[in-house]
Amino acid sequence: MTGAVPRRRGRPARTAADEGPGARERILEAARTEFAERGYDKTTVRGIAKAAGVDPALVHHYFGTKDEVFAAAIEVSFEPALVIPAILGQGTDGIGERLARYFIGVWENPTTRGPLLAIIRSALTHEAAAKVLRGFVLRRLLERIAADLDVPDPKFRAELAASHMIGIAILRYVIRVEPLASANPEEIIKMVAPTLQRYLTDPGESSASSPSGV
Repeated sequence: MTGAVPRRRGRPARTAADEGPGARERILEAARTEFAERGYDKTTVRGIAKAAGVDPALVHHYFGTKDEVFAAAIEVSFEPALVIPAILGQGTDGIGERLARYFIGVWENPTTRGPLLAIIRSALTHEAAAKVLRGFVLRRLLERIAADLDVPDPKFRAELAASHMIGIAILRYVIRVEPLASANPEEIIKMVAPTLQRYLTDPGESSASSPSGV
């Protein structure tokens, strides 16, 4: 008698590779690829799991629903935990340029551009994708930046900044309108930075002091 333990039939046991940190990273990478290639509507949790080489239950375990996987894929591209301190840490001077440089840099990077293109395209046609994008860009990124600044109406200012940057992304990277599509990124940053700076730092005038009836 060899003492070998016979294999049990049925679902195979999960290995350390299936459940370790590497599994989560594989799922995220697979999700980014699937969303980039198939779009939001045609991407499924099962397809993501297959591409990552894991059980679909593991995708749900780490991320929950497809929307939550979608949001996580966006976060990987933007890395707010690293970027927000870098944008805010040097004070308000130059914050518009730092934000513009960060945003354009994410889009200029081929690794992050593919999934973001899928996200923007999906958000234009699918409300679920648009909801995820709104929630991330506003609540997880720009509102956290604006809320740290000593200005009135930080949420409104965040929305203005978001509309400006997402508009550039659509025209430059999705629709590819010239001459914006082929413009030097540094030129775009130079032109956009003062506007973002004003949105996020200019205290402005109160509505009570504004002239009316003119």
